[in-house]
Amino acid sequence: MTLPPFAMNRGDGPLSYAQNSSYQRGAVDAAKNIINEEIDTKLDIKQILSPNSTSFNLVDFGCSSGPNTILAVKVILEAIERKLKSINGLNSDQHYPEFHVFFNDQLDNDFKTLFTLLPPTKQFFAATAPGSFYGRLFPKASIHFAYSSCALCWLSKVPGELIEKASPAWNPGRIHYTGAPKQVREAYFAQYKKDVDLFLSSRGEELVSGSLMTLLVPGVPEGHCT
Repeated sequence: MTLPPFAMNRGDGPLSYAQNSSYQRGAVDAAKNIINEEIDTKLDIKQILSPNSTSFNLVDFGCSSGPNTILAVKVILEAIERKLKSINGLNSDQHYPEFHVFFNDQLDNDFKTLFTLLPPTKQFFAATAPGSFYGRLFPKASIHFAYSSCALCWLSKVPGELIEKASPAWNPGRIHYTGAPKQVREAYFAQYKKDVDLFLSSRGEELVSGSLMTLLVPGVPEGHCT
């Protein structure tokens, strides 16, 4: 038996994710300049958008329900707009593609709270894309920019070995591998490798050639969790 994944706390109360995600916001703030630079130097607008393109599709994989995803979308779209203005033939608004932003998270994510935080003057179309990002969520070659922040550190499921009493990797009383036997660390590593491989292969099919993906993944120096 394996335990299913869970979404973050709902609503906007004192125990909600929306009110307890300052660390995650810090990750977005810290990466802002890097995101701007990568879009400016590496996003191939001319390749991913044909002269007849009408839309630019951006996805936040693992958006949760707080304001951080909205901040990230703002940073990304502003950088893309600057990129568009720098390209010959795309100097007027009539040549701009329409921005479509898809917010992805677990099926029971609090999308209602998230959508109440959207700015009333937003310059993009918004939609949800519920479901696990450890697998395909969009048609082939349909996404122009993929983004994920502080989400890939969550596994698709708890490794079965950790909750089986007869297993050498049984991990009672813990939700991580800090201070646990090596069998626990190995079980977590094996599951994480499967998950990341699936995430990357899925995005590889969904992304348009020449597009860009930005992943912010928290981590610690090797040896600090043993």
